[in-house]
Amino acid sequence: MERLTRAEEPVMHIIWSRQKVFVKDIIELMPEPKPPYNTISSLVRILESKGLVGHEAYGKTHMYYPKVSKNEYRRSIFSGMMSDYFDGSYESLMSFIVSSKDLSAEEAKKLKDIINKKNHE
Repeated sequence: MERLTRAEEPVMHIIWSRQKVFVKDIIELMPEPKPPYNTISSLVRILESKGLVGHEAYGKTHMYYPKVSKNEYRRSIFSGMMSDYFDGSYESLMSFIVSSKDLSAEEAKKLKDIINKKNHE
């Protein structure tokens, strides 16, 4: 699955959160300054060409909906990241995360709890 660009990400997040939207709805939900209608319309058509979004026609306007769930997208992108950056090794991933200077003691404890819970399933 193709990665979302920086411009596509906020649009796709709105589509995922609303499930069915018109371009005008997407624009209303975006922060100021609001992007031009044609810009968002073009981005949605690109998302559609990537297979991430579908549409239903209502006369001259279209209602857009996600064809791929956020979790499906997340799994696909994570799988690529695991392969590309961590050689498919969860140990390498966890080592990277745990050695991060930004990881708080509380977050480290939560990670440990998640792993312990997984080991007891």
